[in-house]
Amino acid sequence: MSDIWAGLEAAFWLIVTLDGDLVEITARSLHVSLSALIIASCIALPFGTWLAIRRFRYRRTAIAVLNALMGLPPVVVGLIVYLLLSRTGPLGVFGLLFTPTAMIIAQVIIITPLIASITHQAMRELWAEYHDLLISLNTSKRQRIMTLIWDGRRALLTAALAGFGRAIGEVGAIMIVGGNIDHATRVLTTAIALETGKGDFALALGLGFVLIALALAVNILIHSLSQTEQEGRW
Repeated sequence: MSDIWAGLEAAFWLIVTLDGDLVEITARSLHVSLSALIIASCIALPFGTWLAIRRFRYRRTAIAVLNALMGLPPVVVGLIVYLLLSRTGPLGVFGLLFTPTAMIIAQVIIITPLIASITHQAMRELWAEYHDLLISLNTSKRQRIMTLIWDGRRALLTAALAGFGRAIGEVGAIMIVGGNIDHATRVLTTAIALETGKGDFALALGLGFVLIALALAVNILIHSLSQTEQEGRW
């Protein structure tokens, strides 16, 4: 219990004093995770919706593969991205390894299947309700996808928040491709791992509490901006 209280105290003072390192690491964590979330959502939301309304021969196989990719081990993703971006890899010429961009790429690969799978589940139920209406209106596939995305935006918000939660808490892949370099690629999760390894459990817990508070704050902010809790909604 003493370590937990010490962690709470450390977190309190880090926030109150606006510790420079904490502000920098927190800003980098938000930059990496939100960038990955935006990119992943632009890919996963339309794809998950398309998968819900499109019928093709290997659709069941595609859905099974998508669901399986939700459990893709982050360290494996980190290793693959590392090999692709390393100097001897096919993308090594761009010099992206051990940069925030490499961390964003890894997080996009990790959270895209998660967001797409949740989107598919939500849009499949919505498509069952809208199917006859949209078919009778002779809408194009693009119009059907956009209609479902708009009307199912609250369910898609939940999918996006699930992706953000996984991205902000990721450590294995970004440790591999980012290197945990001070003032360059260090984020909250890698800083926690570093301080734990050094035996500074109070600071590690402090950073952990800051990470939890940050995740909660982003979730509450997005829900507030989307006005999902107004009367008559949800």
